[in-house]
Amino acid sequence: MADPCPFHRVRYLLMIFMLTFVHSGIGYALPERFQNRLTFTADPFGQPSSTQYPPTTTVHLPATSGVSEALLPWAKNLLGTDQYACQIINTALETEGRPSVQPFPTPSVSSIANLTILLTFNVSHASVKPISSSRSNFTIHSWNRRAANKAMVDQTDVFRPMATGAPPSQIPSRADHPVPRLNIAQQSTPLSTNKFYANFFLGSQGQAVWTHPYSLAWSKGTQSSRSWGMAVSHVDANQRVFGPRNNVVPGSPVQYYINPVAIQSIILSAVELGNSTVLTTDTLGPFSANANLYPQAGSSSKITFPLVQGMAFVTGIYSNLQPAIQSSIFFRSASSAAASASGIFKYQITLEDGKRWLLYAVPYNGQDPQLTLVSNTLLRGIPNWSGFIQLAKNSAGSSGEYVYDNAAGVYAVGASLTASTFGLTGTYQFKWEKAGLTSKTARRLLMFALPHHVESFAGPTPFVKTDLRLQTTTKGVATAVSADAWTLVEASLPVDMGFAPWNGSLPQGSRSARTLSPAAISTINSVVASEIRQDMDNQTNLDSMYFSGKALSKFAVLVYTVHEICGEPDLARLGLGQLKIAFARFVTNQQVHPLVYESAWKGVVSSGAYTTGDAGQDFGNTLYNDHHFHFGYFIHAAAIIAYLDPQWLELNKEWVNMLVRDAANPSSTDPYFPFSRMFDWYHGHSWAKGVFESADSKDEESSSEDAFFAYALKMWGRVTGDRSMEARGNLMLAVLARTLRSYFLMQDGNANHPPEFTGNRVTGIVSHSFLLSQTFMSSFIPIGNLTNFPPQLFENKVDATTYFGTNLEYVHG
Repeated sequence: MADPCPFHRVRYLLMIFMLTFVHSGIGYALPERFQNRLTFTADPFGQPSSTQYPPTTTVHLPATSGVSEALLPWAKNLLGTDQYACQIINTALETEGRPSVQPFPTPSVSSIANLTILLTFNVSHASVKPISSSRSNFTIHSWNRRAANKAMVDQTDVFRPMATGAPPSQIPSRADHPVPRLNIAQQSTPLSTNKFYANFFLGSQGQAVWTHPYSLAWSKGTQSSRSWGMAVSHVDANQRVFGPRNNVVPGSPVQYYINPVAIQSIILSAVELGNSTVLTTDTLGPFSANANLYPQAGSSSKITFPLVQGMAFVTGIYSNLQPAIQSSIFFRSASSAAASASGIFKYQITLEDGKRWLLYAVPYNGQDPQLTLVSNTLLRGIPNWSGFIQLAKNSAGSSGEYVYDNAAGVYAVGASLTASTFGLTGTYQFKWEKAGLTSKTARRLLMFALPHHVESFAGPTPFVKTDLRLQTTTKGVATAVSADAWTLVEASLPVDMGFAPWNGSLPQGSRSARTLSPAAISTINSVVASEIRQDMDNQTNLDSMYFSGKALSKFAVLVYTVHEICGEPDLARLGLGQLKIAFARFVTNQQVHPLVYESAWKGVVSSGAYTTGDAGQDFGNTLYNDHHFHFGYFIHAAAIIAYLDPQWLELNKEWVNMLVRDAANPSSTDPYFPFSRMFDWYHGHSWAKGVFESADSKDEESSSEDAFFAYALKMWGRVTGDRSMEARGNLMLAVLARTLRSYFLMQDGNANHPPEFTGNRVTGIVSHSFLLSQTFMSSFIPIGNLTNFPPQLFENKVDATTYFGTNLEYVHG
């Protein structure tokens, strides 16, 4: 979500009150030409072969109702052959900043207005209690410091469950939702709406999902293979497509880079799969899900694909089917080879693009699948086969093959996460769940770690890294790790960060400034009397949870500053009274579009899309877009109100906790909300996109507000005495400091993005395949009113633009 008027709130003087999280003392500087344009800025965290075979033809096409289908006869006529592969690159992006359109809407391939098609042909994605007049409401600073000190000395479970009951009674419930649950098996736990696998239960079900380093897509009878199986793709760095040079930026870096989609390198399918094939999903969790392909609805035969983030093998579990291994890139060779363990049948595959893959087949009854190369698009096995087939890309020759050989036979099916903090240190651990030949072999799982994982590895984990590496789409090079669990440590939690201005580059104990210079105080005092008397209720009574929350958070910071910094308790009391009245409108659910708990996906959403019929209303809040952005402002405002008036807390705690549970639930046992809807603990940041189908999968388009949500969570945990929530916020901030520095803020020498692009300094929009170096507006984080949105990221692309235009001040601030 974004502010369609980039600077309409910059006038607020209190924005000099910044949250500046500078990690490890490393700063990010704006380009020199913009350093004097804004009165104040702050950084959120401070911190190939020349031979191509086969030939490639690039063709620009207008939108079509079915790109792949329409392309088949056209390509055959052009090339004189139907032996070709198709790569699709989406170069369209919504940049008009319309509030009624979901942020960064990447349309499905069938509706894209501008496409680049790469054809590769073969030559042989409540109520509120009034403020008390008592001065005691404003004297809890020593308690606040004690809370921070206690967090520094005690070990705390980061994921301790909070409330697990029904939402407050003033929130109505309904069982319907504008987006249907498409072929999702019933499960007892709430569904994760914002996770990587969502394309498989949305829209056409034909867009890809990214597990990193692989992507998978349901083929649906397209391209040369005409397969209905699951296509597997891996994109190397030399396959990226770069945008034009941006001559306005020093060094003229490229505006974007894109990873092609719809490459059907190898497809795990079965002879029985055809145009009656059905794709279903089950066991949807925070790090994994199962995708199932049935020959037709009701069939007892199927292929199940466990989808787990970081999986080193793409595994298809066959139940009484005839394996059909297909390719739209075409097989150059496929031969059996000696396996490293009994019961495993190994094949070495080379495609016509020169890429090498390894395939391992493990029958349940020991029967050889007898995969035979029938044509340059098909390897066929025996009928009625049951077992599992594993597929892996090998770009490391014999050494990579050795690593894969010794890991084949077991595969990941899920993961669990634990975390704790002690003092300034936060520790979190992924425990991978595995299946396969677990009773016959002690083999450890092979999983891929992203660069920020490798930086954080601790305990035994650094010693089980391998030399096997594969390129990811937008997060650098992944490293294969041979272990059933990973331990990661963040050693510098911001436990001393409070409501006052904070500078992470200073030593512990001196990073929080409770006073400003006399000149700054004088400037604030000259306007504060009029600012505090603004009509807070009217300014927050909007048809958007996002803009209403921003206004409440802004006024909360104003009240805090008047009391804490300016030392004007009477004036602060006046403002606090107005603020509580404005906040009460939302707690009592009397806003323009009241909240509703919907039990289809299980979450609290704006009723806007229900009443207007516009799925993009309030940036798609009803469809689970941006809940951490929207709700984070309410949580932050509530934390300041409760800090200044502790008596207010108990009357409003349940409603605010409901927002926390929706966006950042710590418990997998809560029957009303999923675990960690927004924050992806594998990627180390949140995904903003909800239940919208997207050719480039999930995206993070406002990293500053991602960090602000973690900060709000931390401070709400502090004022409510929830040490687990405060610790969770601290750990999220520390992880974000690392991932934003690694993937969003590009210093000299950044190895996770191509050098042609890093001169943009900020990544902009990032998806799994496409990177644009432009953000919504700019890159500072004022407490309480984030008008700027530094680096954004999809799972497949990055582009240096915003939804509001390409002005550098929008991108850099």
